[in-house]
Amino acid sequence: MHSAHHDDVHHGPRTLPAVLSAPDVVLAWRMRAVIVFAVFALLSVGLLFTPLGPQHFIRSWLMGSMTCFNFMGGALAFLMVQYLSGGKWGLVLRRPLEAMTRTWWLVLLMFLPVLISMKRLYLWAAFSTPEQTLNAYKQGLISQEQQICINLKHTMLSPTSAVVQFIIVFTFLGVLITLLNRWSIARDADPAAGTMRSYDRWRVAFENVAGPCTLFYVVIMTDFVIVFLKSLDATWYSSVYGLQFLVAQGYAVLALGVLTLILLSRYEPIKTIFRVTEQHDMGKLMFAFTMLNIYLTFAEFLIIWSGNLPDEIPWYLKRIHGGWWYICTVDVVCHWVIPFCILLSRDFKRSKARMVWLCCFMLFARLVDMFWLTEPNFKDAAGNLHIAGNISILSYVTVPVALIALWMWFYLTELTKRPLIVLNDPHTAEALEPEHAH
Repeated sequence: MHSAHHDDVHHGPRTLPAVLSAPDVVLAWRMRAVIVFAVFALLSVGLLFTPLGPQHFIRSWLMGSMTCFNFMGGALAFLMVQYLSGGKWGLVLRRPLEAMTRTWWLVLLMFLPVLISMKRLYLWAAFSTPEQTLNAYKQGLISQEQQICINLKHTMLSPTSAVVQFIIVFTFLGVLITLLNRWSIARDADPAAGTMRSYDRWRVAFENVAGPCTLFYVVIMTDFVIVFLKSLDATWYSSVYGLQFLVAQGYAVLALGVLTLILLSRYEPIKTIFRVTEQHDMGKLMFAFTMLNIYLTFAEFLIIWSGNLPDEIPWYLKRIHGGWWYICTVDVVCHWVIPFCILLSRDFKRSKARMVWLCCFMLFARLVDMFWLTEPNFKDAAGNLHIAGNISILSYVTVPVALIALWMWFYLTELTKRPLIVLNDPHTAEALEPEHAH
């Protein structure tokens, strides 16, 4: 039998290498992540002492924390969908997804400063009682519409209820992630591993948990992003906000997951099992999420534009005036147009070098979109993007990059703790078969 280094010429099934753990190069990637974190953390601290520095620091912290939540939560959603749907596409992606989910407690810690600084971020936290909202309205600190909306949404949007919802969300995530990760290891260690009895037993177990928990995750994720991001503008309503974030999570997780696999495919054991076939399939999945992202966002804009209601259109007006139009244009072009056009190409999806650059570009586009969603909600930035003479706004670069680098360090650390290949799965043998052009 030919070795795995000659995949293009052998005709029999390949064999897995003896060592299935992550290659040593992952340790070098971890060190780079630490260096990036240290550099950008120092820059962030420096910007903290500039005019408006504290305001932009906590806002950008929210943006970075929410981006890391998207990686972790999106990985959990993908993991459960893979358990429900099966397929080789999820086999090679499973260990990276599991490593992403195990960062849940780090994301929890990242959100603690957000909870502590709620009054500096959310009007409903700064003015949490009817008496406070009335006084704030009389002093011109909030509009009458904001006063009414804050009072009407008090049950969901108040400091106490926000903390309670935060605890519920992360308790659910922690329990579910711990269970799925323990079962994943237990499945490979099953004494009956490799038999249909073992396959069916674990398949049914994962499906029974993933089915209802996928639905529940969508509900609590929607609640979480409404409370901690959408409610930055307490007067705006959207019926697809949670679904948009769910799709955006898939968009980002696929970009990071495919990037991880392509870089790891230069080394064993991923080199043996990650074929061009699986890369092509994941490229098509990335294309599907890009299209769905475009559809949901444009549909929401079209409905609001057609309705032209005073309660809804200010959210968009804040994001297209006073310099925000340029950010909006960059967001549309980078987040949707470029990935959509590129992923139409079959040859591009099958090129590892090109897909590495595209995945990095899509992760950058997600940060642009998060900036566009976050900063215009604040009164001093809505409809008027200040760049010249406002150096503290660079916190939207330094703080998220520092937090993501820290998250990446932990993600890569978790990636080294388990074998990169799932053994007790019938799709493993299929992935080792010689691939055919398609």
